[in-house]
Amino acid sequence: MTSTSPLTDTVTGPSELAEALAQRLERGAQALAAFASDLTDAEWTTRLPKDGRPIGVVVHHVASVYPIEVHLAQTIAQGNAVTGVTTAAIDAMNAKHAAEHGAVTKADALDLLRTNSAAAAAAIRSLSGAQLAAAAPVSLYEDAPLTCQFVLEDHAVRHSYHHLEVIRRALRP
Repeated sequence: MTSTSPLTDTVTGPSELAEALAQRLERGAQALAAFASDLTDAEWTTRLPKDGRPIGVVVHHVASVYPIEVHLAQTIAQGNAVTGVTTAAIDAMNAKHAAEHGAVTKADALDLLRTNSAAAAAAIRSLSGAQLAAAAPVSLYEDAPLTCQFVLEDHAVRHSYHHLEVIRRALRP
């Protein structure tokens, strides 16, 4: 694979695609970890506008859902539909996570982020081109048939980038 910029990859085949997706996930997790590691205690506990969760909880949240996001993509890669995943179910899961991890330490959150992002990247690298291209109905998207690749990009790969930008915006003067 030839990389033309940190966010743009030249992909020439199925194994290169899995590698590119894994690298994008790793870059996002590393960027989130680097930013979060420099936060003060006050910033770590700052609540995000609209979201309401402290920044530290959100960093831990990103780390904690990598296994779930990858599992959903693997379900599709095997040709199986994703059922029971709704916006309400995700909101409930996130609220439960926030209640259970409201006092998460920076060290614990960053350790989980490193561990789970590495495992997620390894799982992505194990996918074949046919698995990345496999499509199945996904309940979160009104049972639209979506590819494994799309679900990875829209969830596991994008997740850290999304929350990092929300955190940055919340901390800007």
